[in-house]
Amino acid sequence: MFKRINQHPEDSVTITINGLPYDVPAGETVAAAILASSNLKFTRTSFISNSPRAPFCLMGVCYECLMVINGQSNQRACQVQVEDGMIVDRQKGTGLLST
Repeated sequence: MFKRINQHPEDSVTITINGLPYDVPAGETVAAAILASSNLKFTRTSFISNSPRAPFCLMGVCYECLMVINGQSNQRACQVQVEDGMIVDRQKGTGLLST
């Protein structure tokens, strides 16, 4: 469904999405990397019905792209740029709440 315009970016980084490594263009958001690179069908599950949810607005308004990024839950994947070595996981429900 999604395709990168530049198929051969000059600079790329390696991130881990649900345990699998992916090379993605530097400067891209986590949500864009997931939509274009992985077979991940959804980024989180709803805390009420456990239904799958995926990025929608891609500008930080809808909160549908919440993920666990580098061990921190409730991160808006559309607002976080990829970094080399980043670890991204699907979020289940509300994620881990920090104290």
